[in-house]
Amino acid sequence: MALDNLNPEEKPMDNSDGKINRREFLQRSAVVAAGNAALSSTALSYSRISGANDRISLGHIGIGNRGGELDGIVALLKDTKNAEVTAVCDLWTHNLERAVAANQKYYGKAPRALRHPQELLALKDVDAVMISTPEHSHSPLLKMTAEAGKDAYCEKPMGNVLEEVKAARDAVLVRNLIVQIGTQHRSEPYQIAVRDLIRSGVLGEVTKYEIEWNYHGARWRGRPEVKMIHEQDTDWPAWLMNKPSRPFDPQLYFEFRLYKEFSSGISDQWMSHGIDLCHYFMNENFPVSVVANGGIFAWPDGRENPDTFQALFTYPKGFLVSYATSFGNDAPGFTRIMGKKATMINRGGEGSPRWQMVEEKGNHEEDASVDSLRAVKDILRPGDKTLPPMEIGDEDPSHMINWLDCLRSRKQPNATAQNGFSHSVACMMAARAYWSGKKIYWDPKAETILDHTPGE
Repeated sequence: MALDNLNPEEKPMDNSDGKINRREFLQRSAVVAAGNAALSSTALSYSRISGANDRISLGHIGIGNRGGELDGIVALLKDTKNAEVTAVCDLWTHNLERAVAANQKYYGKAPRALRHPQELLALKDVDAVMISTPEHSHSPLLKMTAEAGKDAYCEKPMGNVLEEVKAARDAVLVRNLIVQIGTQHRSEPYQIAVRDLIRSGVLGEVTKYEIEWNYHGARWRGRPEVKMIHEQDTDWPAWLMNKPSRPFDPQLYFEFRLYKEFSSGISDQWMSHGIDLCHYFMNENFPVSVVANGGIFAWPDGRENPDTFQALFTYPKGFLVSYATSFGNDAPGFTRIMGKKATMINRGGEGSPRWQMVEEKGNHEEDASVDSLRAVKDILRPGDKTLPPMEIGDEDPSHMINWLDCLRSRKQPNATAQNGFSHSVACMMAARAYWSGKKIYWDPKAETILDHTPGE
């Protein structure tokens, strides 16, 4: 997300006079990186939190809706994981003040309040940083954080500009930092159980993987913050980050998921979760090719990104993935993984824990009642007596627990920067396929997105 306040339904940040350009912004960022050049292969934080009794000092950049949720999760774990948010950063004064008040309540003392990320990254006593800004600033901020030698929790997608995502990933890898990307379903118990079952071979050879998640409404339009913000209360040029200068636009600031230069909308926000789980379950990294289609069929309200979208991916192991979303109808969501031995079906929308396995047996052409002959098994965790719900909230602490544990153990977490790079590539390919109307390919050797097969 961006430099300020966002959440899965996020908010952005701004400045006042709008005169800072990209070169000046990057130069300012370079000062922070240079000041931390001594932090080479291991985070500065490692020496401070390697002890079991040392408190983890966290900074947080961008504290809107999702940022507030993340702060709440850390507060829930403050005693069991010995962690504290000691510094908060947001371009918008309202969000910054709200974050200070919330953390004052959580910890009994106010965190340091900073307007710009560079200020927070210069704090030597901050061990690790959470980034929950708008999507277009995820990668640049993650790169800056890595160059400052700090571990990070970065919301998804990891980025939506290929060169920026590469740069962030490389900055993390060269320093061997502990970075968790916010595809939190990788840490949830039911998804881990499903991953283990699939990899045990119970489905047989998988040929098709389908995801459909819907919502009836003008998603991401109508944010109340649009009427609350004033340009003088933020830093608009800083919010734009690497994007070209333009007049202050409160709708763009908070409803950025509707505008293609800043987000691909459905792909970046929803499909990133679905395709990341596909990679996790199927042990894949990048699609071979993608085609996509859709349009603005339900909500012609000035949005640029589609409200109805479908993408088809082909993967190296030889299976097809279909992803679809409609904002014009709330038909039940599902995921269906089809193998030669069995089918695994998920009932519900994004991240639903309710999975079922159905035996593959016979054919409908030969026996119209074949479904009644197929063994059906609910996927439950050991000891569970009832079915799990058909949804899971974003406030589930599993992913944060994993990250905080890994900050101490120095083991890589469940959703690494490499995993984030992979889902970002798939989302960028789908967005390019949609806007170009072409079949889009991935060149794994050159790490390049192409509109023709590699080698042509």
